[in-house]
Amino acid sequence: MARGGVITPFLPAAADAAADRATDRSFQHDSAFARIDGAAIAAVTNLYREILPPGGAILDVMSGWVPHLPPEAPYRRVVGIGIERKALQENPFLDDWRVQDLNSNPILPFGTGEFDGATLCAAVQYLARPAEVIRELSRVLRPGAPLIITFSNRCVATKPIACWCLLDEAGHLCLIAQHFAAGKWADIRCLDRTPEGGGQPLYAVIGRSLGAVPPGESD
Repeated sequence: MARGGVITPFLPAAADAAADRATDRSFQHDSAFARIDGAAIAAVTNLYREILPPGGAILDVMSGWVPHLPPEAPYRRVVGIGIERKALQENPFLDDWRVQDLNSNPILPFGTGEFDGATLCAAVQYLARPAEVIRELSRVLRPGAPLIITFSNRCVATKPIACWCLLDEAGHLCLIAQHFAAGKWADIRCLDRTPEGGGQPLYAVIGRSLGAVPPGESD
């Protein structure tokens, strides 16, 4: 049962079959090597509490078992997109979900300006085409809506894109900020939200959408 009603997945037969056959687990970040700890999760939730608009429609990108959204927030609609159907089915926050491998197809199956905010937690390092995904997120967000990308120093060592492994945390922040800067984004901020008193580090890059790229315009 989803928050606010029955889950209503949009999963055409071809996509369903492709998901069943998928062998690349690039988006599966539930292993012991990939999980962020409780303090970092709380920091993510607090950041969402500060930035995401109450009552808005929220898109959780590379979604899993739980999107770490504040449970008390009265969001109008929460949609997840990810590769693990079982995780999406069992995520109690989701009102709707899509199964899609964004490494194979970064085009999001949503309308222009459909969402009031988007999140991508502890998984950006697994995107093979992050700039394209971030550009698409600008399209599906209404102008002024935030995208919050969070990450720690945790990942499955064999899964991140090569350049991620060559950078430290400051380099990761700069890399993500460059992807924002290359697209239609404003008010781009890099934050260190590492919990006080120890625990895993937690960093965020936040930008606000300027809307869809006009036809024929290239970044």
